[in-house]
Parts: sequence; structure tokens; C-alpha cells
Amino acid sequence: MKLSPTAKKPWHDQVHPSATPAQKHWLHRPGALTAGLRRLGQVRLDVVREYACRLDAQEAALIERPRGTLAWIREVSMSIDGVRCVIARSFTPLAASHGVWQGIRRLRSRPLADMLYNDAQIQRSAFLSCRLNRAVPFFRTIERALDGSGEPVPQARQLLARCSVFWRHGQPLLVAECFMPAFWTPGSTLA
Repeated sequence: MKLSPTAKKPWHDQVHPSATPAQKHWLHRPGALTAGLRRLGQVRLDVVREYACRLDAQEAALIERPRGTLAWIREVSMSIDGVRCVIARSFTPLAASHGVWQGIRRLRSRPLADMLYNDAQIQRSAFLSCRLNRAVPFFRTIERALDGSGEPVPQARQLLARCSVFWRHGQPLLVAECFMPAFWTPGSTLA
């Protein structure tokens, strides 16, 4: 299914022209993001929250399902050498979380890549990217991840994110990853 521009908002096929070369690289870098982050330092993954929830129209459209689809959602925070760099939100229809994608419920603090890159039956869509805005459910994931941490919630327009959909036996699993401002800090060894 080809998504209409309205269904994809705020996600876009192309990275915004104002993005730096490093941002363009990371927003469309193939393979497991965790593997790339591990080349930069010691990666720690913390589960923020796992829960069932109904998807809004835009998130449902991204996985080719109707608005209100009940989904299993996993939210995690990743840090490199103690610096929070990426917050991720993944979801699949609830029934798929008990079937084709049941591994998502057993990962605990292991990265999702552990179950995505060892199965030839899994196909990945092209990347979409965006600057988050407060209307996107993913922004609430960032607020939850930072709640109680003492870190300020960045302005939405500072947050660059990417997403892609993994398909296995006709069942989708969307993975969205947001790069925190610390990842892009000038002079940082991360960017």
C-alpha cells in the first residue's frame, strides 16, 4: 500500500534539506542502529514502558491498519557512555505481539535488533524521517523517557526521528527512533 501524503504526516520520504551530512547519514543508515551506536561507545538500553494502546490515524496508517487498531507498544531509551542519545518507540498489532512478533514481549533490556536481523523472512520498508511535533504520539514517549531524569524535554523541532516498518508473514512492526540533541552536539564524538 502506498501511503498518501496526509497519512504520512509528519513523516517524509526525504530528509529535510536543512539536515547536516551527519544527520542525513544517521537518519537513513541501513542495518541495526544499535550496532552503529556500539561503534561510538558503551550502549545501555533501558525500557521506558511496554503497554497495549489504540493507535491514532497516522500511526495506524504507517502500518497499514485502521485507526484505533490495538497495538503492543515498546518504548526504550539508549545511552552511549552515559549520555542519552536515542529514544525509540516500536509497535505491532496486539495479535501479532502474541504471534509473528511475540519476541517483542520477551526482549527486556535487549535491543529489538536481536530479533530483526537474523531472519531472512523479515523485509524492511524504506525510511521515513521527520522533525517531531507535539501532536505525534512519539513526542509523548520522549516526555515519558525524560520524566524524573532531571533532563529538560527538548523543543519538538529539535528532535529528528526516523521510522521504518519490518514485515514478517504480512504482519508489521514499526520501529521509530529519535536522536536526542546530545547526539548532534558540535564536537561530540557521537555525531
